[in-house]
Amino acid sequence: MPRAAVPVTSASRSGVALTPTTGDPVNNHYVDNDGRTGIVVKNTGSTVARTVTFRLARTVDGFSVSPRTESLTVGEEQLFGPFAISEYGGRLLVDVDNAELKLTPIRI
Repeated sequence: MPRAAVPVTSASRSGVALTPTTGDPVNNHYVDNDGRTGIVVKNTGSTVARTVTFRLARTVDGFSVSPRTESLTVGEEQLFGPFAISEYGGRLLVDVDNAELKLTPIRI
């Protein structure tokens, strides 16, 4: 199943508006990654913690590496990254467990 691309906002000294993308737990997402990309993830829900997963692109001795999974409590917002291309690839795969998670990729 194809993943949905999430547009990356480039930082600017004059400032830029941040526009979050609603998480899609069915199709999930990818972000173009140049090694200087971070993602602001916000749990907009009001009842339970939600989980975001960053999939690693590399393998060790031919075996997949366990993805990085983070939990965000109700109303919590965190900035993750940057994501090394050697570990996460040029296309960072991001999975969410619920549409209550909002994603805002930022390139610094």
